[in-house]
Amino acid sequence: MSFKTLAAIAGAAAILCGCATAPTTPPSTAAVAPYTDTLSLAGRLNVRYIKDGKQESATVNYTWKQDAQRTDVALSTQFGNIVAMIEVTPQGATLREGGNKPPLRAPSIDALSARALGWSLPVSGLRGWLQGHATAADGKTWTASPANNEVTTREGWHLQYVDWQDGSSPPRPKRIDAEHPGGGDVQQMSLRIVINQES
Repeated sequence: MSFKTLAAIAGAAAILCGCATAPTTPPSTAAVAPYTDTLSLAGRLNVRYIKDGKQESATVNYTWKQDAQRTDVALSTQFGNIVAMIEVTPQGATLREGGNKPPLRAPSIDALSARALGWSLPVSGLRGWLQGHATAADGKTWTASPANNEVTTREGWHLQYVDWQDGSSPPRPKRIDAEHPGGGDVQQMSLRIVINQES
């Protein structure tokens, strides 16, 4: 092996070592924007949980629209086929699935999702979570920032804001991981929420 080759390898190793030990920039303490009732976004949702001792999982695309009186969620396959639509209003919640299935209705989204899925989908919480806001276990309002990115909610969900939209100011969430120990027949609930686009 020539001296030039050895020198090049040594130089590359020094650069790699320097990169590995270079100090990282501390995460920003800038908080997300104030909560808004009106929101429209799209992304991907992965759900995992254990039901009756068996691991279950699903990955879907979603579109989310909310205003002061209503939340509409459409779930679709990777090919764009709608598999379910959820509507939540002060009067109740409705789930419409593909095919000729009759719609399911319930007084609340908690009751509806428990009936349809076997566990409660936290749609009311998601209205704030998707924007970086939550009610903490102590009942206080919690606001996310890249430096303050974890909280346990009043309902027992542990939220971690894993990634943020590039170049957004104020910061906007890009990926949220949510975990709940579950109860009854459903255990170890886990959501991975990726926000691809916001309007």
